Amino acid sequence: MKVGIIGSGTMGSGIAQVAATANCQVFVYDTNIASLEKSRQSLEKILARLIEKERINATEKNRIQTNISYVENLKELGPCDLVIEAIVERLDIKQQVFSELENYVSEETIIASNTSSLSIASIAAALKKPERCIGIHFFNPAPLMKLVEVIPAIQTSSEVESEVVSIISSWKKTVAVAKDTPGFIVNRVARPFYGEALKIYEEGLADFATIDWSLKTLGGFRMGPFELMDFIGNDVNYTVTETVFTAFYFDQRYRPSFTQKRFSEAGYLGRKSGKGYYDYSEGAVKSEPKEDPVLAKLIFDRVLVMLINEAADALFLNIASATDIDNAMTKGVNYPKGLLAWADEVGIDWCVMQLDALYEEYHEDRYRCSPLLRQMKRKNKTFF
Repeated sequence: MKVGIIGSGTMGSGIAQVAATANCQVFVYDTNIASLEKSRQSLEKILARLIEKERINATEKNRIQTNISYVENLKELGPCDLVIEAIVERLDIKQQVFSELENYVSEETIIASNTSSLSIASIAAALKKPERCIGIHFFNPAPLMKLVEVIPAIQTSSEVESEVVSIISSWKKTVAVAKDTPGFIVNRVARPFYGEALKIYEEGLADFATIDWSLKTLGGFRMGPFELMDFIGNDVNYTVTETVFTAFYFDQRYRPSFTQKRFSEAGYLGRKSGKGYYDYSEGAVKSEPKEDPVLAKLIFDRVLVMLINEAADALFLNIASATDIDNAMTKGVNYPKGLLAWADEVGIDWCVMQLDALYEEYHEDRYRCSPLLRQMKRKNKTFF
């Protein structure tokens, strides 16, 4: 199978490695020659490290590298069966590239976008054959992260959807099929992990270190929300939050935080700038949490129930199946458990009670309980 990748940045290079490892013939296209060379050198280093760790041998390294060609002309993607775009998150640029690409590829070629926040229907609208367009959203780093969200647009044919699910599964990835709505599964369902943690901080209930400690200790999350925002980059995380908020017609559940906006404006972007919610400079004093078990339980319960509510609402609105939602959160963002399975564990009654208590306290629409949770409580049902 011939696969084209548009964009030789971190994501494009990672997807190319995945496809080449699966024995596809891969063509990586970029207008920036220096970026293509950087991609080639980066792959060399990654594969050399895999040899050191005895994950692959020299023959396998050579096979993967031989499977990838680096090209400077979009026409050279002409023979491809599947083309995946991984470029800047701007609708006009993606549409322009796809519109040009369609002149060079066959009528059967599947054209896909790796977008994490844009409408697939809007991207597909630029094509003469929009039914061939689909979203294939990998997570960073693509070779390591198991999850891939597959997002058919309303124009996408069922044959293209089935074929893409089959292709991505053959690349040894877990596929979660999602409806073409803002944030798809992961970027939608994960919003409260950051948003509710920021609100808890803004209310003065706890500092960054205590909130992170609570969620790691009681929830088993690998990183707390403030550590994770510092890792992702405050600018990036804030932009995604703002995009989702706007796309959902300013639904209060996705409202951005002034704290994150100010940190972003100040250039406190996290690890990449040396300072975010934590100080990463050499010799900086490490923030210590207040290890209060009662406070920790309050923080954990509040964030967990908001995450569960978001996952339940995604199921209620047919964004994805219960299995795909839980797989998306465990394999896309490394949550310790699927949120719907977690809801079964803590009890649907408990979830409804917690959400109603929060709504009664704040009278904010962000705390409205998903109708699905109410229905399940009434019928004494569980997700699994």
